[in-house]
Amino acid sequence: MRIDCAELEPHRWQEGDSVAVAGCCLTVLDLDESGFSADLSGETLARTSLGKLSEGDPVNLEPALAAGDRLGGHLVTGHVDGLAEVVSITPAGDSRIYRFRVPAALARFVAEKGSVTLDGVSLTVNAVENDEFEVNLIPHTLEVTTLGRLEVGAVVNLEVDLVARYLDRLAEMRGQA
Repeated sequence: MRIDCAELEPHRWQEGDSVAVAGCCLTVLDLDESGFSADLSGETLARTSLGKLSEGDPVNLEPALAAGDRLGGHLVTGHVDGLAEVVSITPAGDSRIYRFRVPAALARFVAEKGSVTLDGVSLTVNAVENDEFEVNLIPHTLEVTTLGRLEVGAVVNLEVDLVARYLDRLAEMRGQA
């Protein structure tokens, strides 16, 4: 996969650095002034939407946070858990409320006022009902990310809350002890 992103000054990165592409942590290869390439594993292709992209499709990009950098949001790893589907979009003033359906196995990790990451954009969950949840996207998010282009039926890469994932695993192991 080739990513053109001259505006992010990729020449400052190093081969082997991590960059989240549509929320998927990828390793930078073949770096130059205009962008980079990355290999996609079978796991990445099976679990994410990256294999469905066409040349020229826009994606959200975020270089990895360096140790010591300011943490200004939720904890995000770029390790996609699965896909979420847009089931409705409702205008709410200048914002839009997006409702997503998630695979049943991931629904337990989504909590009201918790966080999810969709195509690399970390968001606060406003409501949860069974295997669906809602987020409210403000005009800034709609304008500067790919989420504003979504339509009903679209799928996005979903990363569930990191803390919820680890707490669930700890509870599972405790039950086996």
